Amino acid sequence: MSKIQVTKVDTIAGHQDCVYTLERGPEDHTFFSSGGDGVIAQWDLTKPQEGRMLAKVPSSVYALCYYKERNALIVGQNFDGIHIIDLDKRKEKGSIKLGNTQIFDIKVLNDRIFCALGNGEVHILDITSLETLKVIEGSTESARCIAISEVNKEFAVGFSDNHIRIYNLQNFSEKKVIPAHKISVFTVQYSPDQRYLISGSRDAHLKIWDVGSDYQLKESIVAHMYTINHLVFSADGKHFVTCSMDKSIKVWDAETFHLLKVIDKARHAGHGTSVNKVLWTNFNNLLLSASDDRSISIWDINFNFSEE
Repeated sequence: MSKIQVTKVDTIAGHQDCVYTLERGPEDHTFFSSGGDGVIAQWDLTKPQEGRMLAKVPSSVYALCYYKERNALIVGQNFDGIHIIDLDKRKEKGSIKLGNTQIFDIKVLNDRIFCALGNGEVHILDITSLETLKVIEGSTESARCIAISEVNKEFAVGFSDNHIRIYNLQNFSEKKVIPAHKISVFTVQYSPDQRYLISGSRDAHLKIWDVGSDYQLKESIVAHMYTINHLVFSADGKHFVTCSMDKSIKVWDAETFHLLKVIDKARHAGHGTSVNKVLWTNFNNLLLSASDDRSISIWDINFNFSEE
C-alpha cells in the first residue's frame, strides 16, 4: 500500500520575529526569507544553519520576489515602498516609494513589477526605469495577493473585500469581478497547466475556479479550521499544499483536490503558531514553511513511500 511519508529535515531559527515570507533563490538550493524583524536573510539548503543577512529595513516585510532575468531580489518594505537588490553586487540598485501602506504581494514578469497594496491599489512598475506604468484602484480594501497567467494573458488579484478581480495582462483593464469568498482572499494561484485558479481565504475555504469556463466555480472545500494564508504547487504540478492560521500544512492532490496529508505539531513536530508561507523547492523536492513562531521548517514529502 502506498502512502505519503513526511519527514522534518531541519528547523531554521534565525529570525527575531514572525517569519512572513519565503522566496526562491538564484540556485535550487537557495532561498530568501523575511518578516517582522525587517531582516532579509539568504539561506542554503545544503547547510541550512548558515544563513546570512542580505539587508535590513526598518519595518516589517510581507513580500519578496526573486527576478531571475536580472538576478535581483525585490523587497516590499511596509509603509515605504520596494527596494531592488542586485544580487551580483549585493547592494541596492533602486527603490520606489509606494506610500504609507502595506505591501502584501509582489510578482514580476517581463521587467514589470506587480505590487498588491494595503490601500486596495495594484501598482505596475518598470524595473529598469523605476517608473509607474499603471495604478489600478481595485478596491477600497486591501489587495492581498496576485497570480499571473502568461498563457491566458491575464492576472488575478485577491482583495479583502472578498472578491477576486481578473485583469488583462497587456493593457491592465479589468475583465471580470468574482464574488469569491465570505471574507478576505489571502492567496490565489494558477495551476501549472493554467486550467484552474485556486483561492484561499480567511473563511478557511479553498475554491477552485475553471479558467476556461470564464472562472466558473468548480469546487468549494472547507480546507482548514482558520484562515488559509498561502498555497503553492509542486514542481510537477501533481500536488499543492496549503498553510493556515490553524498551525497546519495540508497536502492535496491537484487533479482530484482530495486531501492527502496533514502536517501538524502533534504528528510531525510542526509549527506551534500560524503558518504564514510555504515554498516548494526544486532541491530534492523539499518543502519550506514559515511561521509566527519565528522559525522556518524544512520538510521532505515522499509520495513514493511504500509500506508492506
